[in-house]
Amino acid sequence: MQTARKLAALGCVTMIMYMLAVSGAGERIGDRLQRSLGNKRMKNVSVMSDDLKNPPAASALSFSVSTAEEPAGGTDTMADQDTLDLPEMELMEPSEAAEEPEPGEDLEILETTIDGGLTINNATQYWVDAAQIVAEGPGTTLPADGPQILIIHTHSSEAYTQAGLDRYEPSDTNRTENTEFNIVRIGDELTEIFQEAGLNVIHDRGIYDYPSYTGSYTRSGQAIEQYLRDYPSIKLVLDIHRDALGTDDVVYKTMAEEEGVVASQIMLLVGTDESGLEHPNWRQNLAMALYLQNAVNARHPTLMRPVSLVRERYNQQLSPGSMIVEVGSNGNTLQEALAAIRLFGKASADALVQLVEQPREGA
Repeated sequence: MQTARKLAALGCVTMIMYMLAVSGAGERIGDRLQRSLGNKRMKNVSVMSDDLKNPPAASALSFSVSTAEEPAGGTDTMADQDTLDLPEMELMEPSEAAEEPEPGEDLEILETTIDGGLTINNATQYWVDAAQIVAEGPGTTLPADGPQILIIHTHSSEAYTQAGLDRYEPSDTNRTENTEFNIVRIGDELTEIFQEAGLNVIHDRGIYDYPSYTGSYTRSGQAIEQYLRDYPSIKLVLDIHRDALGTDDVVYKTMAEEEGVVASQIMLLVGTDESGLEHPNWRQNLAMALYLQNAVNARHPTLMRPVSLVRERYNQQLSPGSMIVEVGSNGNTLQEALAAIRLFGKASADALVQLVEQPREGA
């Protein structure tokens, strides 16, 4: 009887493995687990991807597409709200369930500057030509009337290392509901800069990741859909985050090397449809991200980390012109992040103003 039960169990396991292999789900699960574990990564190390097949001839322009490595830990947003539809199986959202190391007496904070410029950290198997995309332009214009830009925060309670007068009551590690000290404060700053430049912005200051962190993207996605229904003039959706970089022993703070300012670095993250979920406009999102990256890099060559191109969608399928903006990391202070968003905001505002549609003559 015991032998029969063992054989029956083995048969069930074999059948499940076969079904996963046929559907491709096993490979996707393995990919997600591998990404959630992360890699040991070092400053300014570049490794060209072996997965790119038959790349086109290199352009004469000096742009590059690489899988540039970064400090261990990875972005705090690396888990889409969408999960695979498998029977009797639930996939954990790696980043939304992960705990961040908390800077303290036993945890070292190290500075790192990640080489960026006009490069793409490509975590997909898609071939993208950065030079061609920049040359073709963003492919998006902003209407002259009505709200043009939505700023939102899926992980609204994300905060920075406490320092100086920037002290808060934490709701979790490196998180607080106090919008004077969390990522919403960064959105306030960017909104003000854009509005001073003449852009029409809606800033959603709601908290979407507390008390439940899991499901944040579902909740913020519902809000984005409502804004797009109410204000179809919105053509740019910026989901502002701060990154989390580190190990159990070390937390990294990204630092730009700009003269006269102490600022963190910033990263733009663009999702694709490589996870198997519908996302037809991801290349348009990438074009807008590279347009902004180009404009900011022209003024502040060390401010921007490489654009991150990933498999998941992060609600970016809802509207062309959508991206995640990672401002600093959990090792940075609020003041360093504010300094970074001011540099980014002024340079990108000037670039966005150029996209505003001009009224027709005689209209």
